[in-house]
Amino acid sequence: MISTPDRKTTARLIEEAMAAGVRRTRACAALQISERTLRRWRQGMPAGEVHADRRPGALRPAPANKLSDEECADILSVCNSSEFASLPPSRIVPRLADQGRYIASESSFCRVLRAHGQQHHRGRSRAPRRLNPPTSYQATGPCQIWTWDITWMPGPIAGSFFYLYLILDIFSRKIVGWEVHEMERAELAAGVVQRAVWAEACIARPKVLHADNGAPMKGVTMKTTLERLGITASYSRPRVSNDNPFSEALFRTCKYRQAWPRKGFADKAQAQAWVKAFVNWYNAEHLHSALRFVTPNSRHAGEEPRMLAKRADLYAKARAANPQRWTGKARNWQPIGPVWLNPQRNVSAAGIRDAA
Repeated sequence: MISTPDRKTTARLIEEAMAAGVRRTRACAALQISERTLRRWRQGMPAGEVHADRRPGALRPAPANKLSDEECADILSVCNSSEFASLPPSRIVPRLADQGRYIASESSFCRVLRAHGQQHHRGRSRAPRRLNPPTSYQATGPCQIWTWDITWMPGPIAGSFFYLYLILDIFSRKIVGWEVHEMERAELAAGVVQRAVWAEACIARPKVLHADNGAPMKGVTMKTTLERLGITASYSRPRVSNDNPFSEALFRTCKYRQAWPRKGFADKAQAQAWVKAFVNWYNAEHLHSALRFVTPNSRHAGEEPRMLAKRADLYAKARAANPQRWTGKARNWQPIGPVWLNPQRNVSAAGIRDAA
C-alpha cells in the first residue's frame, strides 16, 4: 500500500518528469504504477493534490492530539488507585474536575482502559448479563404445548386475595385446567397440572408446559410431577412477561369481563363459581379473534377447517351473486395453522423445536 505522503511525492515526480519532456506512460512505468492509478489519485482533486489512501489497512500518520505514553500511564494509575478503583470513567472524570485535575476526556479514559483490557464492570454489584431468549416451540395440534400462570383475585377485604391457577392450550386457546386456591404453592400447581392431563386424556402430552419463574412453577413437587408425566418444562426469562403472552392475554380477557366483581369476591366458593362460568363461556361461546373467530372448543376438537370452509363458501357465493360490491379480496377464512411459542427471528434450527 502507498501512503498519502508517498502518493504526493510520486505525483510530484511524475509532473516534474513530464515537464522535462518525458511521456506520462514512461514516467509511471519507472515508478511502477499505472496511469489509471494516477488518474484515480487525482480524480476530482485540485491541481497538485491527490486523494488520501482510504483503505482500512492504509498507513496513516498519528493524530496530533493522540495521548502520550505518559498520559496513558497517568490514566491507568488514576483508575487503579484505591480512590477510583470501583468507579467507572463517567464518575471518575467529574471527581477529578472537582479536584481541579484534567487528564483526558471520559471517552479517552474508556479507550485507554479498553486498550489495556480493563474496560469491565467495576464495583461489588453483579455485572449486567444478557439472558438468552427462551427456546421456541411450535404446536401443530392440541395438547402439544400448554402454558400456565397464577393470577390474583381480590377477596372481600382489601389486601386479601384468592389465587387462580389456569392452564391454556396455545394451539386451540382452550382452557384445559383451572382451580382457585387461597395460597400459591408448588404442590397445588402440580395437582392442577396432573388433573388437567387426566381430563384431556393426554398422558405424556402436552410435550411442553411453559410458565413464569415463580416459586410455584419451579418447586420440587412441580418438577417431579412434570418428569413423571413426561412433560418438558419451559420457563420465561426473569421479569419478562412477554415470554408468556398467551396466559397474560387470557388473564386480561378474564378480568375485563363486565361480570368481574369490582369489589372483590365474598369467598372462595363465589370465586370458583365465577371462574367456572367464565371458562364455560370462553371455551364454548367465545369467538376468538386469533382463531379466525371460532371457539377454542371447536378448534380443539378439529372442527375449525369445516367451519371456516363453510364461511369461505358462503362468501364466494355472495361475491358471485353481487360482484360489483366487492372491490378487493374476500375475507380470509383459512385456518391459522401452527402456533409458535416465543418465536425468534433469524434463529438457527437448533434453537427451534417442534412439539408435534
